Amino acid sequence: MSEISSTSNFTAERILLTGGQGKTSSRIAQLAAKEGYLIRTAGRRAPENPIEHAEHVMFDWYDPSTYEPALSGIHAVYLVAPPDLHPEKLMIPFIRQAIHMSVRRFVLLSSASVSANDPVFGPVHRYLQQHAPEWAVLRPSYFMQNFSEAVHAATIQASRQILTATGAGKVGFVDAENIAEVGFQALVRLEPFNEELIITGPHSLSYQEAAEIIGGVSGREVAFVSITEKELKESMVEVGLPQAYASFLANLDTRIRTEGIEDQVTDTVLRVTGKEPRSFEQFVRDELPLFV
Repeated sequence: MSEISSTSNFTAERILLTGGQGKTSSRIAQLAAKEGYLIRTAGRRAPENPIEHAEHVMFDWYDPSTYEPALSGIHAVYLVAPPDLHPEKLMIPFIRQAIHMSVRRFVLLSSASVSANDPVFGPVHRYLQQHAPEWAVLRPSYFMQNFSEAVHAATIQASRQILTATGAGKVGFVDAENIAEVGFQALVRLEPFNEELIITGPHSLSYQEAAEIIGGVSGREVAFVSITEKELKESMVEVGLPQAYASFLANLDTRIRTEGIEDQVTDTVLRVTGKEPRSFEQFVRDELPLFV
């Protein structure tokens, strides 16, 4: 991926962050506020830990009446899709309204598993590519924080197990902090990327290898347990995901096993931020109290 040259005089004075309490949006908000940008978080509830000098607006992808108040006075938007198999039905009208309200820059959080030609995030990716004045699509691999803040954290704490349907398939696990740093640059830098950015950590690992690293660093064994795609889907539905979206996510595990769709390492973090991405082993060391 090459740098884009541009004569844009873009300045992201005020940034709207959808998914305001999510793993990447919350971290981008902290970075941007620290650098003096005006931040507006958008979501159905206010952040539990409000950021100083940031504002929050009630926002619901399924309620178009919340779009205009969220977009008023905004220069750049970070787009986090709702858990819907067809987010384009909601997001494209929102993007269209944003462009009408003179928003120039859009940064979409997608996935390394989902290309512009795939369903779910793909149609939104293509729309930005064709219509947005300035844009970037972040395509990160699976988050390291899934082991410390999300699904795998619960099973590690409860039974010292990691359960997936990925088999021996490998993943370029990436730190959410690194994703946020790339996303922040995509939102505020003078020259737009106008391209997709595939974001990974420095190594591609199987879940078995991840379990061995956690066990080795923490001194407490963690077992990798291979489950079926159906079992994975059922576990996602139990925690509240819609059936169809759970099916989509569970099938990605199968594709990791059979197609290797996440088995890659890129230099995006270093190229965009000037920093080496955090390794999985360093992540475990840094978050050690969560793994013992």
